[in-house]
Amino acid sequence: MVTTTTKTAAVEPRPSAAPAGPRTRAPRWKRVQRTLQYALMVLLGLFCLVPFTWVALTALDADGGPTVGLPTLTLDNFVRFFTDGDTPRLFLNSVLVSFSATALNLACGVFGAYGLSRYRFRGRTTFMFAILLIRVIPPPATIVALYLLMVKMHLDDSYLGLILVEAAAALPITLWLLKGTIDAVPFELEEAAWLDGNTRFGAIRRVVLPLVGPGLGAAAMLTFMAVWGDFLTPLVLLQSPDLYPLSIGLFRSFTAFNQVDWGVLAASAVVYMAPPAVLYIFLRRHLMRSSLGGALKG
Repeated sequence: MVTTTTKTAAVEPRPSAAPAGPRTRAPRWKRVQRTLQYALMVLLGLFCLVPFTWVALTALDADGGPTVGLPTLTLDNFVRFFTDGDTPRLFLNSVLVSFSATALNLACGVFGAYGLSRYRFRGRTTFMFAILLIRVIPPPATIVALYLLMVKMHLDDSYLGLILVEAAAALPITLWLLKGTIDAVPFELEEAAWLDGNTRFGAIRRVVLPLVGPGLGAAAMLTFMAVWGDFLTPLVLLQSPDLYPLSIGLFRSFTAFNQVDWGVLAASAVVYMAPPAVLYIFLRRHLMRSSLGGALKG
């Protein structure tokens, strides 16, 4: 009888390989990269905050100047802004033109976007892209032709002509934005409203408009910002200083007679920034939520 014996050899653990050279430098390079990213963000933040800091401090400084410094706190600059004969009129001109152009833009945009969303006709897609092509053309390229057109229509140097131009300039973006919003509204909701005795316009007012609140809020905000901050169009179309908006008033006060009242200029800039901020706060709830989900429940 042959017996075989097996020997188990002890397996010795292999020594771990030494880490390669590039792997040891990887964490250090990541730290350097992260440090550079943070430094770049801090520089960009300072680049954005320094102008606002100068405006805020100079507006509250009794001896405001072109440099940033600790202010001697006072509200005299704002008092002079609202008591001066020119600056309140410039502010009211901007408010009148901006709100009127925004209202006209939304009225035309709602019905135009509804027609583009609900009706199918030949060339609809081409027409939509042709509308968007208007925004591709730089405004300075067409401002001379636009001015000549307003002169032929006797609408130059008037509120009406400026409001029509501003509303029409922002209309392509409004149409595209509202069309996509109306596309998301189920057509069955309108049909149900028709069965309840509503007309088409009644269904738009009672069904479509409440459900496109976010789109209307976004369109109103974009249009108001574009009109409020526009400088070139009123500069070309208006010749009477009594009709100038605040954007031109700021430019004229900065370049008039080489003498700048820095305090009033900074206060004007603060007041100039206030209406868009207030409008954003007011429309924020329309921009952040949609009521479409609640309409489809049940």
